[in-house]
Amino acid sequence: MTENGIFRTSRRTLLLAAGSAGVAALAAGCSGPAGIRGAAGQPSAPAPAATTPKPLSSSPSGSSTPACVLTAESGAGPYYLDLDRVRSDITEGRDGVPFRLDLTVVRVSAGCRPVAGAAVDVWHADASGTYSTGGDSFLRGTQVTDAAGRCAFRTIVPGWYAGLAPHIHFKVRPDHRTETTSQFFFPEELLLKVYALQPYARRPAPKHPNTRDNRFRDSGAAMTLAPVPDGDGYRAAYTVGIA
Repeated sequence: MTENGIFRTSRRTLLLAAGSAGVAALAAGCSGPAGIRGAAGQPSAPAPAATTPKPLSSSPSGSSTPACVLTAESGAGPYYLDLDRVRSDITEGRDGVPFRLDLTVVRVSAGCRPVAGAAVDVWHADASGTYSTGGDSFLRGTQVTDAAGRCAFRTIVPGWYAGLAPHIHFKVRPDHRTETTSQFFFPEELLLKVYALQPYARRPAPKHPNTRDNRFRDSGAAMTLAPVPDGDGYRAAYTVGIA
């Protein structure tokens, strides 16, 4: 049932069983991490060997938004793939500055009660601005929220591409009928610092990665993460409010 820490199961099955003991058990099983590869390092330094990550506890390190605010929705973009990859570590050997994302899903219409058993998808570009497509699955994954509505992902800071602000896409599926789709942005100061490091520095970074993007101007104030240092990388927490 598992291969290299990846749980191969159907997301549709998970959603149909949301709220049941089966999903609760799966959420507990998926909370364990797989090894993360690639690290920040110094400029021009080679990426270090794989290391054992810190446990993915369910306690977020603080949220960048109030707990009872509806999340600003956005389109999924052209690179969403339903790959049924339930896992917390989505790096698949992609080099970059490590990034941990702690999410809490709450239902605003129910007084911000935590949503257990919700499938949360994340996907984003690698350091070169490339998405996995076809048979690839790097930097994509799904987690199921625990009883407190929480889940966590280990990934890297995404690279930039086209004229868009660097971002992490996410989709929340509390059941088989509804979903909330949006994207997270990063502070521009942090992006410029990260893009001065390898492997990002193989390309000249834009002077203003965020403000050239209309989507960032529309929802960046609400959807920009507040990362803090975490070992060789960063971590951030966010409360996703759904209707």
